[in-house]
Amino acid sequence: MGHADTPAIAGLQPYWMPFSPNKEFKREPRLFARAEGMYFYTPEDRPVIDASAGLFCVAAGHCRPEIAEAVARQLQTLDYTPPFLRGHSKAFELAQRVSEYTPAGLNRVFFTNSGSESVDTAMKIALMYHRVRGQAQRQLFVSRERAYHGVNMGGVALSGLVNNRRAFGIGLPGVHHMRHTALPGNRFVRGQPEQGAELAEDLTRFVNTLGGENIAAVFVEPVAGSFGCLPPPRGYLDRLRAICDAHGILLVFDEVITGWGRIGHNFGAQAFGVVPDMITMAKALTNGAQPMGAVAAKQSIYETIVDAGPERGVEFFHGYTYSAHPAACAAGLAMMDIIAGERLIDRARELSPYFADAIHSLQDLPVVADIRSIGLLAAIDVAPDKAPGARGHEIQKRLYDAGLHLKNTGDALLVAPPFVAERRHIDEIGAKLREVLARA
Repeated sequence: MGHADTPAIAGLQPYWMPFSPNKEFKREPRLFARAEGMYFYTPEDRPVIDASAGLFCVAAGHCRPEIAEAVARQLQTLDYTPPFLRGHSKAFELAQRVSEYTPAGLNRVFFTNSGSESVDTAMKIALMYHRVRGQAQRQLFVSRERAYHGVNMGGVALSGLVNNRRAFGIGLPGVHHMRHTALPGNRFVRGQPEQGAELAEDLTRFVNTLGGENIAAVFVEPVAGSFGCLPPPRGYLDRLRAICDAHGILLVFDEVITGWGRIGHNFGAQAFGVVPDMITMAKALTNGAQPMGAVAAKQSIYETIVDAGPERGVEFFHGYTYSAHPAACAAGLAMMDIIAGERLIDRARELSPYFADAIHSLQDLPVVADIRSIGLLAAIDVAPDKAPGARGHEIQKRLYDAGLHLKNTGDALLVAPPFVAERRHIDEIGAKLREVLARA
């Protein structure tokens, strides 16, 4: 199936787009040319309000001059430092600043370049931690259905999204999945549902069938994000923590989406009062202005691994060429200043009720099958059409045409505005959603 190879279309061909229908996009491209604050702008300079903070990362709004200037200064001063055997001051400073937001004790920070790399790094840390403690048999991992843990092979194995797995196999062996918590009785619930805490006992089943002494770590998103905003039932995360403690299993929270204020607290760990052993993060860490991720680990995990290593040699054989890249660190430090100076996380929490009211007001539309929300994160499930995901895909294109950007996963529309949004922006998002969904 070909199409006219016009100069405009030919210019799009070399780029192999990720998670995109390449043939369709290149026949009918939807492009952005610039961005500012709450808005993207098309090549024709038409504004498109950003209802998903890019991909959940632009918490402080687009093109913040403070971040751009910090990155520019850094690139003119120290553009690159090898992260192996060498360091630079901003890496240590940013690690300290990050640890001021994580739960007490999670104060050892390993920098990566993405959420996917953060997840694979946390898997390696878990395996290494158990090995140096004489428990090398702990090789198994437990994740959850409908989970998204990135696209590296470790994350693919942990993933509970079938389309992320079926083309590549299981990724890694030894990963088992608990059931998801999207119960029929939890439809149209705001915040944490009351039903479903007992699903945490799936972990007990794995302990009993696989042997708790063989499980290295449990990975969960405090709020399942990419699949469509699944807040944890009340008591669910507490129960997972208790089971892990009883069997010496590490608990890892994947907070690539929920971290840095998305649900009204620093991290989901503080929002739900459950402290994991590690937290993975990325996205809003630099406001999306530079690629960067991180793993925050308990000091005791760091010390166990480091103390077991040689006195004058490498203790943990892992890292990336661009770990703690100077420009990314500069962006991260500028973002830390914005978060503190503008009370960005408090603003997200204060706007959340108004946001929830606006999104849940759409449930009268016939096409809307479910709405879930917590903090400044919501998902609108639309009733499937010809094939699963087809209606959601068409709706996100029509929304772009109507002046609104959001991310969809299948038939789930994910709404997650920047924290600098004002009520008028929430009103605009709600109005454009209603306009398009009413015709879907």
